[in-house]
Amino acid sequence: MQVTDALQLSAAWFRLLTPDEQARVVKDLTVQHTPAGAIVERKGELAQAWIGVLAGLVKVSVGNAEGKMASLTGVPAGGWIGEGSLLKREARKYDVVALRDSVIARLPAATFEALLDSSIPFNRYLLDQLNERVAQFIGKAENDRLLDAEARVARCLAELFNPLLYPGMGLRLSITQEEVGYLARVSRQRANQALRTLENAGLLKVEYRGVRVIDLEGLKNYG
Repeated sequence: MQVTDALQLSAAWFRLLTPDEQARVVKDLTVQHTPAGAIVERKGELAQAWIGVLAGLVKVSVGNAEGKMASLTGVPAGGWIGEGSLLKREARKYDVVALRDSVIARLPAATFEALLDSSIPFNRYLLDQLNERVAQFIGKAENDRLLDAEARVARCLAELFNPLLYPGMGLRLSITQEEVGYLARVSRQRANQALRTLENAGLLKVEYRGVRVIDLEGLKNYG
């Protein structure tokens, strides 16, 4: 697939740009195939690009010197992350790791800033995304403290179907039970149990290497 076609499908902001702005994005963008387990962006490195997931699934996580890791969120195809570090021109405060083989796009900081200077629609899109991201992380902090495993898995999956952050997702996500466990911070076995409970509640259907959502609002409010 050509870069322009991939952006049209997986980057809602790209469709808001003028033809000249789109041409610059296509010219400046770099695309890389990243294997499962590889680091896409490393904590502590200066942010030099806006990161898009054209295919696959990545996780945003933090860790400490003792090797303890905590997943902050998952980002499926269609998601773009890292704008906060770019706007503040600072080092990344988290790692971005491919959970499976993924196709990663990088929009250089100079091009990102040029769009901020020239495109009101792009600015509005970014403002909405930042606002949604803040709400997402506030909700996750609350969920981790107050909810049981079933509810955490439900809310985690609901996040991955956010139409603003990840447009064009549809109602099916290719994701394994192990990946669900990583993102919801539960074991694979506990993730399996939670998925079966949610399936029995009529909220989703567990498929081979994937989940199909039946009731998104139900997932958002579960627990």
